[in-house]
Amino acid sequence: KSLIPNSVKGMVFGDIYLQEHKDWAERVCGELGIEAIEPLWGQDPERVLLEFIDAGFEATVVSAKTDLFDDKWMGQKLDGEFLSHLKDNNIDLCGENGEYHTFVTDGPMFQKKIKITKSQPITRDGYWFLDTLEYSLPIAQSYIQNVQSKSD
Repeated sequence: KSLIPNSVKGMVFGDIYLQEHKDWAERVCGELGIEAIEPLWGQDPERVLLEFIDAGFEATVVSAKTDLFDDKWMGQKLDGEFLSHLKDNNIDLCGENGEYHTFVTDGPMFQKKIKITKSQPITRDGYWFLDTLEYSLPIAQSYIQNVQSKSD
């Protein structure tokens, strides 16, 4: 509790339907005297994923179960092709059961985009991981557009 500044009143989580995750978040936050905020709780997973993409966020697949994905998915964007793979293979669309994990690399409020320039897939303990070897931080296009629209 001493690590949490007094100005922190809550912590936001992205759980959609796993009750044990929600219970854990509420227990830990309760012990810290802060609120567990679950804005996605009970939402439709497909709607959550499509809204994320439509809002201009970009995410890269950085981990996935080897029995559900092959190495070609490591480093791929969370997009329509990925969504089709999930649907075709009856995989939870938001990876709520740990089927896959992503890293958000760009979004409407990003000043700089994270561009993975060199990586390789590795496997360990039943999971693929994207081993990121090099990256760059170019100015995000959404940030440039936002600055330009404010100056007009």
